[in-house]
Amino acid sequence: MSATPLLWHEACFQLSRASVRVLLVLTTLLAIGAVLLGLSEVNGQRATIERLSALDAQERHTAWQQYRDWGDIAYYGFHYTYDSPSRLAFAALGQRDILPWQHRVRMLALEGQIYERDPVNPELALLGRFDFAMLVSVLLPLLVIVLLHDIKAAERSAGRDVLLLASAGPALWQRRAGVLAALLALCTLLPFWCGALYSGTALVDVLATSTAVLLHVAFWATVTLWFAQRDATAEVIACRLAGLWFALALLLPLLGRLAILSATPLPEPAEILMLQREVVNGAWDRPKSATMDPFVASHPEWRDYARVDVPFEWKWYYAFQQVGDEHAAPLAARYRQGIEARERAAWWLGLLSPPLLLNKALTCLARTDLAAALHYEDRVRAFHADMRRFYYPLLFKNPPFDSAALEAHPRYTEASSSCGM
Repeated sequence: MSATPLLWHEACFQLSRASVRVLLVLTTLLAIGAVLLGLSEVNGQRATIERLSALDAQERHTAWQQYRDWGDIAYYGFHYTYDSPSRLAFAALGQRDILPWQHRVRMLALEGQIYERDPVNPELALLGRFDFAMLVSVLLPLLVIVLLHDIKAAERSAGRDVLLLASAGPALWQRRAGVLAALLALCTLLPFWCGALYSGTALVDVLATSTAVLLHVAFWATVTLWFAQRDATAEVIACRLAGLWFALALLLPLLGRLAILSATPLPEPAEILMLQREVVNGAWDRPKSATMDPFVASHPEWRDYARVDVPFEWKWYYAFQQVGDEHAAPLAARYRQGIEARERAAWWLGLLSPPLLLNKALTCLARTDLAAALHYEDRVRAFHADMRRFYYPLLFKNPPFDSAALEAHPRYTEASSSCGM
């Protein structure tokens, strides 16, 4: 008998078993739930971006109509920046639960605007949100183990193993494991394919994600089959595989994370925020020269316009905002270098933990990893720099107010982010 009829016969036989059907239905329901939760979260984020973008434009237009002074325009001119979720983000939400994907930015000190965040739920940060990436990286290996651990032991305990080998040949266990693993992978991927079709995900991303999931299933099916062919009871085999799963999927990533955090200390975002605010708030009590001298040192093109003879001028106000950012810049650079170093270490840790490696690969494909978050931060910084280049000539030279000049005001635009650091 050729291979195809044998595989078809094996698939029909396995589907006739109630335990297999129950497990496959459970897998399908879990995959459907993960995809629906991901789609709901991503659609909510897109709706938020669309709503706030419209309100932002309306609010800024009102401010530009209300004020007739460059300093007031810069102060009250908020600009909504955002990082829209990718079409694949529903499958792997990644860092979008932890790191910001939207900011309202104006001409004030930028570090405070970037690092002023809502507190993160520590349980959510540790476990992550249940999504397709968590399902396939953490739970799917356990489902493979449940499905395949007694593939030989059950037949041996029933006294049928010798007869089966005599009639089906020595490749029986490999063929049976392959069929069961394929059925499990199909039940996992079908809801994902439907979600990808609904979301409009690019075919290359769908193929890459599907390939990663199939390789992950193949890895765990191979490991499980190797254990299942040992001369041991099904209970002993299940305990060994459960221990291996616990070590690779939970214990190693947790201990690795603790080791990485300990080996790579970095400042807290609150420290950056407080340092910047101390400099900004302290400028009100210091001589004007204490602000303008360091500002001119980093912006020599405004040396001829830097004199301040009155208690308050807008150019002095925005100068000490920038000086506050410059004081906090070394600490912010240390923070960024630290989180990048931690991310690189996590990728190396993934070589020892296939579930962690798969999860990081999926967030990379979905553009929801740390690299995407930092890419968004870079775009916010670039936009703020464009605003300063627009306003400084108006603030320092102080030409008569002309609303037509605002037509040249920079606009925030999104840019695609690539996978990886």
